[in-house]
Amino acid sequence: MDKIRYLASDIAELCFPKHKMAFISGPRQCGKTTLAKHLLADHNEGRYYNWDESKFRRLWAKDPSQISEGFPTNTTPLIVLDEIHKAKSWKRNLKGVYDTLTHAVDIIVTGSARLDIYRKGSDSLQGRYYGFRLHPFSLAELLMQKCNTPEAVLDNLLNHNFHVNMEATKYLQLLDKFGPFPEPLLTADARTLNLWRHTRITKIIREDLRDLSRLPELSMIEMLIALLPERAANVLSIQSLSEDLEVAYTTVKRWLNYLYQLYYAFKLPPYSKSLSRALKKESKLYLWDWSEIEDEGRRFENLIASHLLKYCHYLTDTGIGDFQLYYLRNRQKQEIDFLVVKDKKPWLPIEVKLHDDTLASNWSAFMRQLNCPYGVQVVKQDNVHQVVDTNFGKIVIISAAQFLSGLV
Repeated sequence: MDKIRYLASDIAELCFPKHKMAFISGPRQCGKTTLAKHLLADHNEGRYYNWDESKFRRLWAKDPSQISEGFPTNTTPLIVLDEIHKAKSWKRNLKGVYDTLTHAVDIIVTGSARLDIYRKGSDSLQGRYYGFRLHPFSLAELLMQKCNTPEAVLDNLLNHNFHVNMEATKYLQLLDKFGPFPEPLLTADARTLNLWRHTRITKIIREDLRDLSRLPELSMIEMLIALLPERAANVLSIQSLSEDLEVAYTTVKRWLNYLYQLYYAFKLPPYSKSLSRALKKESKLYLWDWSEIEDEGRRFENLIASHLLKYCHYLTDTGIGDFQLYYLRNRQKQEIDFLVVKDKKPWLPIEVKLHDDTLASNWSAFMRQLNCPYGVQVVKQDNVHQVVDTNFGKIVIISAAQFLSGLV
Protein backbone atom coordinates (compact mmCIF):
# COMPACT_ATOMS: atom_id res chain seq x y z
CA MET A 1 0.00 0.00 0.00
CA ASP A 2 1.80 3.12 -1.26
CA LYS A 3 0.21 6.25 0.16
CA ILE A 4 1.37 9.85 -0.21
CA ARG A 5 1.33 11.30 3.28
CA TYR A 6 -1.23 13.94 4.14
CA LEU A 7 1.27 16.79 4.70
CA ALA A 8 3.07 16.46 1.36
CA SER A 9 1.08 19.01 -0.65
CA ASP A 10 0.90 21.50 2.24
CA ILE A 11 4.68 21.50 2.70
CA ALA A 12 5.20 21.93 -1.04
CA GLU A 13 2.72 24.83 -1.18
CA LEU A 14 3.68 26.64 2.02
CA CYS A 15 7.47 26.21 2.14
CA PHE A 16 8.99 25.74 -1.30
CA PRO A 17 7.68 28.88 -3.09
CA LYS A 18 9.08 31.05 -0.25
CA HIS A 19 12.14 28.83 0.30
CA LYS A 20 11.23 28.41 3.95
CA MET A 21 12.79 25.42 5.64
CA ALA A 22 10.30 22.70 6.63
CA PHE A 23 10.85 21.19 10.08
CA ILE A 24 9.03 17.85 10.27
CA SER A 25 8.91 16.24 13.69
CA GLY A 26 6.97 13.20 14.81
CA PRO A 27 7.21 9.79 16.44
CA ARG A 28 9.93 7.35 15.44
CA GLN A 29 8.83 5.26 12.42
CA CYS A 30 5.74 7.33 11.63
CA GLY A 31 6.88 8.05 8.05
CA LYS A 32 8.99 11.24 8.22
CA THR A 33 11.76 9.87 6.01
CA THR A 34 9.26 8.46 3.52
CA LEU A 35 7.53 11.84 3.30
CA ALA A 36 10.83 13.70 2.86
CA LYS A 37 12.03 11.32 0.14
CA HIS A 38 8.70 11.64 -1.69
CA LEU A 39 9.14 15.43 -1.76
CA LEU A 40 12.77 14.93 -2.81
CA ALA A 41 11.68 12.80 -5.75
CA ASP A 42 9.50 15.67 -6.99
CA HIS A 43 12.54 17.98 -7.20
CA ASN A 44 14.84 17.88 -10.20
CA GLU A 45 17.88 18.12 -7.95
CA GLY A 46 18.51 17.29 -4.33
CA ARG A 47 20.30 15.24 -1.69
CA TYR A 48 19.37 13.20 1.34
CA TYR A 49 21.59 13.26 4.44
CA ASN A 50 21.13 11.15 7.57
CA TRP A 51 22.94 11.99 10.80
CA ASP A 52 23.42 8.29 11.53
CA GLU A 53 25.76 8.03 8.51
CA SER A 54 29.39 8.61 9.50
CA LYS A 55 30.25 10.15 6.12
CA PHE A 56 27.68 12.90 6.63
CA ARG A 57 28.78 13.52 10.23
CA ARG A 58 32.33 14.10 9.00
CA LEU A 59 31.12 16.48 6.28
CA TRP A 60 28.96 18.42 8.75
CA ALA A 61 31.80 18.67 11.28
CA LYS A 62 34.25 19.92 8.64
CA ASP A 63 32.09 22.42 6.76
CA PRO A 64 28.24 22.37 6.90
CA SER A 65 28.01 24.67 3.88
CA GLN A 66 29.15 21.79 1.64
CA ILE A 67 25.64 20.32 1.77
CA SER A 68 24.43 22.98 -0.69
CA GLU A 69 27.40 22.95 -3.05
CA GLY A 70 27.70 21.38 -6.50
CA PHE A 71 24.18 21.92 -7.79
CA PRO A 72 23.45 23.59 -11.15
CA THR A 73 22.75 27.29 -10.57
CA ASN A 74 19.60 27.18 -12.70
CA THR A 75 17.89 24.67 -10.40
CA THR A 76 16.38 24.79 -6.92
CA PRO A 77 17.58 21.66 -5.15
CA LEU A 78 15.99 20.10 -2.09
CA ILE A 79 18.25 19.08 0.79
CA VAL A 80 16.90 16.66 3.40
CA LEU A 81 18.63 16.59 6.79
CA ASP A 82 17.35 13.56 8.66
CA GLU A 83 17.76 13.54 12.47
CA ILE A 84 20.19 16.47 12.30
CA HIS A 85 19.00 17.68 15.71
CA LYS A 86 21.29 15.05 17.26
CA ALA A 87 24.29 17.15 16.21
CA LYS A 88 25.79 19.60 18.68
CA SER A 89 24.96 23.24 17.79
CA TRP A 90 22.94 22.03 14.81
CA LYS A 91 20.67 25.05 14.88
CA ARG A 92 23.51 27.58 14.81
CA ASN A 93 25.25 25.72 11.98
CA LEU A 94 22.04 25.37 9.98
CA LYS A 95 21.35 29.08 10.42
CA GLY A 96 24.82 29.78 9.05
CA VAL A 97 24.18 27.57 6.02
CA TYR A 98 20.77 29.12 5.34
CA ASP A 99 21.89 32.73 5.74
CA THR A 100 24.89 32.36 3.42
CA LEU A 101 23.21 30.55 0.52
CA THR A 102 24.25 32.03 -2.82
CA HIS A 103 21.23 30.64 -4.69
CA ALA A 104 17.80 29.30 -3.75
CA VAL A 105 17.74 25.96 -1.94
CA ASP A 106 14.84 24.16 -0.26
CA ILE A 107 15.61 22.42 3.04
CA ILE A 108 13.72 19.80 5.04
CA VAL A 109 14.76 18.92 8.58
CA THR A 110 13.26 15.84 10.24
CA GLY A 111 13.44 14.67 13.83
CA SER A 112 11.99 12.02 16.12
CA ALA A 113 12.09 14.49 19.00
CA ARG A 114 10.05 17.66 19.18
CA LEU A 115 12.14 20.18 17.26
CA ASP A 116 10.56 23.05 19.16
CA ILE A 117 12.49 22.07 22.30
CA TYR A 118 15.58 23.41 20.58
CA ARG A 119 14.17 26.90 19.91
CA LYS A 120 15.70 28.57 22.95
CA GLY A 121 18.88 30.58 22.63
CA SER A 122 20.34 33.48 20.72
CA ASP A 123 20.73 31.50 17.48
CA SER A 124 17.00 31.16 16.88
CA LEU A 125 15.86 30.18 13.40
CA GLN A 126 12.70 32.23 13.81
CA GLY A 127 11.27 33.35 10.48
CA ARG A 128 13.32 30.88 8.47
CA TYR A 129 11.14 27.79 8.75
CA TYR A 130 7.65 26.39 9.24
CA GLY A 131 7.14 23.53 11.66
CA PHE A 132 4.96 20.49 10.93
CA ARG A 133 4.05 17.62 13.25
CA LEU A 134 3.64 14.39 11.29
CA HIS A 135 1.29 11.86 12.83
CA PRO A 136 1.02 8.16 11.98
CA PHE A 137 -1.95 6.95 9.94
CA SER A 138 -5.54 7.84 10.77
CA LEU A 139 -8.81 6.65 9.28
CA ALA A 140 -9.30 9.58 6.91
CA GLU A 141 -5.73 9.29 5.64
CA LEU A 142 -6.08 5.56 5.01
CA LEU A 143 -9.25 6.32 3.06
CA MET A 144 -7.33 9.06 1.21
CA GLN A 145 -9.95 11.61 2.19
CA LYS A 146 -9.09 15.28 1.81
CA CYS A 147 -8.98 17.15 5.11
CA ASN A 148 -12.23 18.91 5.92
CA THR A 149 -12.31 22.48 7.14
CA PRO A 150 -13.85 23.08 10.59
CA GLU A 151 -16.95 24.47 8.92
CA ALA A 152 -17.28 21.36 6.74
CA VAL A 153 -16.89 19.09 9.78
CA LEU A 154 -19.87 20.75 11.49
CA ASP A 155 -21.93 20.67 8.29
CA ASN A 156 -21.19 16.98 7.79
CA LEU A 157 -22.13 16.19 11.37
CA LEU A 158 -25.49 17.90 11.23
CA ASN A 159 -26.49 16.88 7.71
CA HIS A 160 -25.05 13.35 7.73
CA ASN A 161 -22.84 14.09 4.73
CA PHE A 162 -20.71 10.99 5.05
CA HIS A 163 -19.85 8.31 2.54
CA VAL A 164 -18.87 5.47 4.82
CA ASN A 165 -18.42 2.01 3.35
CA MET A 166 -17.09 -1.35 4.41
CA GLU A 167 -13.54 -0.15 3.77
CA ALA A 168 -13.89 2.46 6.54
CA THR A 169 -15.12 -0.17 8.98
CA LYS A 170 -12.26 -2.50 8.03
CA TYR A 171 -9.60 0.19 8.45
CA LEU A 172 -11.03 1.26 11.80
CA GLN A 173 -10.83 -2.33 13.05
CA LEU A 174 -7.21 -2.56 11.87
CA LEU A 175 -6.35 0.73 13.56
CA ASP A 176 -7.94 -0.42 16.79
CA LYS A 177 -6.01 -3.69 16.83
CA PHE A 178 -2.63 -2.80 15.32
CA GLY A 179 -2.32 0.90 16.10
CA PRO A 180 -1.52 3.74 13.69
CA PHE A 181 2.13 3.14 12.76
CA PRO A 182 2.79 2.11 9.15
CA GLU A 183 4.73 -1.16 9.58
CA PRO A 184 2.46 -3.07 11.99
CA LEU A 185 -0.72 -1.53 10.58
CA LEU A 186 -0.06 -2.32 6.93
CA THR A 187 1.34 -5.77 7.77
CA ALA A 188 -1.67 -6.51 10.03
CA ASP A 189 0.17 -9.35 11.75
CA ALA A 190 0.23 -9.82 15.53
CA ARG A 191 3.78 -11.18 15.66
CA THR A 192 5.07 -8.30 13.56
CA LEU A 193 3.32 -5.89 15.92
CA ASN A 194 4.94 -7.43 18.99
CA LEU A 195 8.42 -7.38 17.46
CA TRP A 196 8.01 -3.86 16.10
CA ARG A 197 6.74 -2.54 19.43
CA HIS A 198 9.64 -4.05 21.35
CA THR A 199 12.18 -2.59 18.91
CA ARG A 200 10.53 0.83 18.95
CA ILE A 201 10.48 1.12 22.74
CA THR A 202 14.07 -0.07 22.98
CA LYS A 203 15.25 2.50 20.45
CA ILE A 204 13.29 5.31 22.10
CA ILE A 205 14.95 4.54 25.44
CA ARG A 206 18.41 3.38 24.39
CA GLU A 207 18.97 5.79 21.48
CA ASP A 208 16.61 8.78 21.39
CA LEU A 209 16.40 9.32 25.13
CA ARG A 210 20.14 8.89 25.51
CA ASP A 211 20.80 11.47 22.77
CA LEU A 212 18.31 13.94 24.21
CA SER A 213 18.96 13.73 27.93
CA ARG A 214 22.13 11.78 28.76
CA LEU A 215 20.13 10.17 31.54
CA PRO A 216 21.82 7.30 33.37
CA GLU A 217 18.57 5.80 34.71
CA LEU A 218 17.42 4.16 31.47
CA SER A 219 16.34 0.92 33.14
CA MET A 220 14.07 2.89 35.48
CA ILE A 221 12.47 4.63 32.52
CA GLU A 222 11.81 1.22 30.99
CA MET A 223 9.89 0.43 34.18
CA LEU A 224 7.99 3.71 33.86
CA ILE A 225 7.01 2.90 30.27
CA ALA A 226 5.77 -0.53 31.42
CA LEU A 227 3.37 1.19 33.83
CA LEU A 228 1.90 3.74 31.42
CA PRO A 229 -0.42 1.62 29.21
CA GLU A 230 -2.64 0.72 32.17
CA ARG A 231 -2.88 4.41 33.06
CA ALA A 232 -3.64 5.66 29.54
CA ALA A 233 -6.90 7.53 28.94
CA ASN A 234 -7.06 8.41 32.63
CA VAL A 235 -6.17 11.42 34.72
CA LEU A 236 -2.48 10.89 35.44
CA SER A 237 -1.29 10.72 39.03
CA ILE A 238 2.43 11.43 39.06
CA GLN A 239 2.38 10.82 42.80
CA SER A 240 1.11 7.27 42.25
CA LEU A 241 3.87 6.59 39.70
CA SER A 242 6.40 8.04 42.10
CA GLU A 243 5.29 5.62 44.81
CA ASP A 244 5.26 2.62 42.48
CA LEU A 245 8.76 3.37 41.18
CA GLU A 246 10.06 4.54 44.55
CA VAL A 247 11.60 7.69 43.11
CA ALA A 248 10.94 11.37 43.71
CA TYR A 249 7.86 13.10 42.27
CA THR A 250 10.02 15.65 40.45
CA THR A 251 12.10 12.85 38.91
CA VAL A 252 9.04 11.08 37.48
CA LYS A 253 7.72 14.40 36.16
CA ARG A 254 11.05 15.02 34.41
CA TRP A 255 11.06 11.53 32.91
CA LEU A 256 7.52 11.97 31.63
CA ASN A 257 8.46 15.25 29.95
CA TYR A 258 11.19 13.42 28.05
CA LEU A 259 8.67 10.81 26.89
CA TYR A 260 6.36 13.59 25.68
CA GLN A 261 9.23 15.21 23.78
CA LEU A 262 10.10 11.88 22.15
CA TYR A 263 6.52 11.20 21.07
CA TYR A 264 5.98 8.13 23.20
CA ALA A 265 3.03 9.68 25.04
CA PHE A 266 1.10 12.94 25.07
CA LYS A 267 -0.99 14.68 27.69
CA LEU A 268 -4.17 16.71 27.51
CA PRO A 269 -4.71 19.45 30.09
CA PRO A 270 -8.14 20.20 31.57
CA TYR A 271 -9.97 23.20 30.14
CA SER A 272 -10.93 25.58 32.91
CA LYS A 273 -11.38 29.00 31.35
CA SER A 274 -14.92 30.30 31.96
CA LEU A 275 -15.92 27.03 33.65
CA SER A 276 -16.91 27.09 37.29
CA ARG A 277 -15.55 24.37 39.58
CA ALA A 278 -13.41 22.89 36.83
CA LEU A 279 -10.15 21.05 37.42
CA LYS A 280 -7.13 23.15 36.53
CA LYS A 281 -4.02 21.01 36.95
CA GLU A 282 -4.41 17.27 36.38
CA SER A 283 -3.72 16.16 32.81
CA LYS A 284 -4.85 12.98 31.08
CA LEU A 285 -2.27 10.69 29.53
CA TYR A 286 -2.48 9.07 26.10
CA LEU A 287 -0.07 6.96 24.04
CA TRP A 288 0.97 7.54 20.44
CA ASP A 289 0.72 3.77 19.93
CA TRP A 290 -2.61 2.86 21.49
CA SER A 291 -2.23 -0.81 20.55
CA GLU A 292 -0.31 -1.22 23.83
CA ILE A 293 -3.54 -0.65 25.82
CA GLU A 294 -5.38 -3.87 26.67
CA ASP A 295 -8.68 -2.41 27.90
CA GLU A 296 -11.01 -1.97 24.91
CA GLY A 297 -12.74 1.15 26.19
CA ARG A 298 -9.58 3.04 27.07
CA ARG A 299 -7.90 1.94 23.84
CA PHE A 300 -10.85 3.28 21.85
CA GLU A 301 -10.76 6.59 23.74
CA ASN A 302 -7.02 6.86 23.02
CA LEU A 303 -7.68 6.18 19.33
CA ILE A 304 -10.19 9.05 19.25
CA ALA A 305 -7.81 11.34 21.17
CA SER A 306 -5.03 10.69 18.66
CA HIS A 307 -7.30 11.41 15.70
CA LEU A 308 -8.46 14.68 17.26
CA LEU A 309 -4.91 15.73 18.12
CA LYS A 310 -3.82 15.03 14.55
CA TYR A 311 -6.65 17.22 13.26
CA CYS A 312 -5.75 20.06 15.65
CA HIS A 313 -2.05 19.86 14.79
CA TYR A 314 -2.81 19.83 11.07
CA LEU A 315 -5.08 22.87 11.18
CA THR A 316 -2.58 24.77 13.32
CA ASP A 317 0.57 23.80 11.40
CA THR A 318 -0.94 24.66 8.01
CA GLY A 319 -2.14 28.10 9.10
CA ILE A 320 -5.90 27.47 9.13
CA GLY A 321 -6.22 28.54 12.76
CA ASP A 322 -5.01 27.96 16.30
CA PHE A 323 -6.52 24.66 17.47
CA GLN A 324 -5.87 22.96 20.79
CA LEU A 325 -7.22 19.84 22.47
CA TYR A 326 -8.36 19.63 26.09
CA TYR A 327 -10.65 17.55 28.26
CA LEU A 328 -13.44 18.63 30.61
CA ARG A 329 -13.79 17.58 34.23
CA ASN A 330 -15.24 19.30 37.28
CA ARG A 331 -14.86 18.74 41.00
CA GLN A 332 -17.96 16.55 41.02
CA LYS A 333 -15.97 14.22 38.74
CA GLN A 334 -18.32 14.81 35.83
CA GLU A 335 -16.39 14.62 32.59
CA ILE A 336 -16.58 15.17 28.85
CA ASP A 337 -13.67 13.41 27.18
CA PHE A 338 -12.47 16.12 24.79
CA LEU A 339 -12.86 19.75 23.87
CA VAL A 340 -11.45 21.25 20.67
CA VAL A 341 -10.63 24.92 21.19
CA LYS A 342 -10.48 27.14 18.12
CA ASP A 343 -8.60 30.42 18.40
CA LYS A 344 -8.82 30.23 22.22
CA LYS A 345 -12.59 29.73 22.24
CA PRO A 346 -14.45 26.43 22.86
CA TRP A 347 -15.48 25.03 19.50
CA LEU A 348 -16.50 21.37 19.73
CA PRO A 349 -16.83 19.08 22.78
CA ILE A 350 -16.62 15.32 22.12
CA GLU A 351 -17.70 12.47 24.38
CA VAL A 352 -16.62 8.88 23.66
CA LYS A 353 -18.74 5.83 24.40
CA LEU A 354 -17.84 2.28 23.51
CA HIS A 355 -21.36 0.92 23.01
CA ASP A 356 -23.88 3.32 24.58
CA ASP A 357 -25.69 5.33 21.88
CA THR A 358 -28.02 7.07 24.36
CA LEU A 359 -27.29 10.66 25.34
CA ALA A 360 -24.62 10.83 28.06
CA SER A 361 -25.71 12.42 31.34
CA ASN A 362 -22.78 14.83 31.66
CA TRP A 363 -23.58 17.05 28.69
CA SER A 364 -25.81 19.41 30.66
CA ALA A 365 -23.04 20.07 33.22
CA PHE A 366 -20.80 21.70 30.61
CA MET A 367 -22.65 22.79 27.47
CA ARG A 368 -24.25 25.96 28.83
CA GLN A 369 -20.95 27.21 30.23
CA LEU A 370 -19.05 26.41 27.04
CA ASN A 371 -21.54 28.27 24.87
CA CYS A 372 -21.00 25.74 22.07
CA PRO A 373 -24.05 25.16 19.87
CA TYR A 374 -22.99 21.59 19.04
CA GLY A 375 -21.49 18.56 20.74
CA VAL A 376 -20.48 15.13 19.45
CA GLN A 377 -20.90 11.74 21.08
CA VAL A 378 -18.79 9.15 19.27
CA VAL A 379 -19.64 5.45 19.56
CA LYS A 380 -17.77 2.45 18.25
CA GLN A 381 -20.66 0.58 16.64
CA ASP A 382 -21.53 1.18 12.99
CA ASN A 383 -24.52 2.88 11.41
CA VAL A 384 -25.30 5.30 14.22
CA HIS A 385 -26.27 8.88 13.46
CA GLN A 386 -28.82 10.98 15.25
CA VAL A 387 -29.09 14.64 16.16
CA VAL A 388 -30.55 15.18 19.62
CA ASP A 389 -32.02 18.62 20.26
CA THR A 390 -31.66 19.70 23.88
CA ASN A 391 -32.22 22.97 25.72
CA PHE A 392 -28.43 23.43 25.83
CA GLY A 393 -27.63 22.70 22.16
CA LYS A 394 -27.55 19.95 19.54
CA ILE A 395 -25.71 16.72 20.34
CA VAL A 396 -24.78 14.54 17.38
CA ILE A 397 -24.46 10.85 18.28
CA ILE A 398 -22.40 9.25 15.55
CA SER A 399 -20.37 6.17 14.66
CA ALA A 400 -16.60 6.52 14.90
CA ALA A 401 -16.16 5.35 11.30
CA GLN A 402 -18.32 8.25 10.13
CA PHE A 403 -16.86 10.91 12.40
CA LEU A 404 -13.18 10.06 11.96
CA SER A 405 -13.42 9.74 8.18
CA GLY A 406 -14.29 13.44 8.09
CA LEU A 407 -11.14 14.69 9.83
CA VAL A 408 -7.61 14.21 8.44
